[in-house]
Amino acid sequence: MAGAQVFSVAYAVIAVGWRSLRSSEADIKMRRLLLLLVCGLFLLCGHPVWGAQVRPLRQITSIPLPGVRGRIDHMSIDVHGGRLFVSALGNHTLEVIDLHRGKVIKTLTGLREPQGVLYVPGVNKIFLDSAGDGTCKVYDGTSYRLLDTIGFPSDADDIRYDALRKRVYVGYGDYGNAGIGIINPATDKVLATIPLPSHPEAFSLEESPPRIFINIPSAGNMIAVADRRKRAVISRWTVEGARENFPMAIDRTDHRLFVVTRSPARLIVFDTNSGRQVASLPCVGVADDMYYDSTHKLVLISGGDGFVDIFKQDDPDHYHLLQHLKTSPGARTSVFTSQTEQFYLAIPYHGGEPAEVRVYQIH
Repeated sequence: MAGAQVFSVAYAVIAVGWRSLRSSEADIKMRRLLLLLVCGLFLLCGHPVWGAQVRPLRQITSIPLPGVRGRIDHMSIDVHGGRLFVSALGNHTLEVIDLHRGKVIKTLTGLREPQGVLYVPGVNKIFLDSAGDGTCKVYDGTSYRLLDTIGFPSDADDIRYDALRKRVYVGYGDYGNAGIGIINPATDKVLATIPLPSHPEAFSLEESPPRIFINIPSAGNMIAVADRRKRAVISRWTVEGARENFPMAIDRTDHRLFVVTRSPARLIVFDTNSGRQVASLPCVGVADDMYYDSTHKLVLISGGDGFVDIFKQDDPDHYHLLQHLKTSPGARTSVFTSQTEQFYLAIPYHGGEPAEVRVYQIH
């Protein structure tokens, strides 16, 4: 029975009881009790985030990252193989976690500030971007043997996979020599690049039309819109009222783009058809990753301020904060998989507490 129905039935019962009471002292006390019951029912049944919806994320386990120090950057999941790949940027390593056993099974060393990582199941390869040398290294997904090194001008960073067209996209570079490289994962060859005015942070792929939305905070808080067929920027949007637009996610069904800024910390929603801002809400600070869960209509944001914020999408233009989950300082990177409805949060070494990955379940 829905919350509103429960409230209606219970309220009717209480009302009958109320009318049967008289003006004696005992009955007056009973009326006060009934009034408290009505208020309690209103809070439980009338509030928009009642019951299980109040806490959509529940921690189910944590996985240690032995010896990992410094900042932790992005992650990627091998869903069918049960592995999690963690770019330990400050540790200059890639940590491979067996999710079934809950432990690190492989550490790749000798890296220079690894950032974006992507596992591509069709070719069983791991693509790993590094800021320090601007390379995208390609590893065999079984033996972890280095297969290839793809060079970019500098600061290879975020990485995405277009499963429909079987292409890997890598953001790289700095002012005057930046772009997105398009790689064939079967051959590890760079097919083309999309030039950009400055370093790209997060970007999202649209399926139809085949556009890429790219956060470029160092170019006047720009969102560049690129056409993948033309391999060029076709439009430029400006984030209004905020700066430092870093993480990004997309709702392809309702044509909404989610961007989080750091100054001030806000979740900003765009209509991808018009480029118009349709919503802006305060959120967790120093965010570096965000995801849209299309099944439950949730926006999940991990921030270095030590919280994960979950927003509920009421409709494409309206959102409300559902959960402000306390985590740990510096825990700003995460990954979400809709297949298992699990959310993985990287917790860096802090104050003597060792690094770990916390695993949460949507429930």
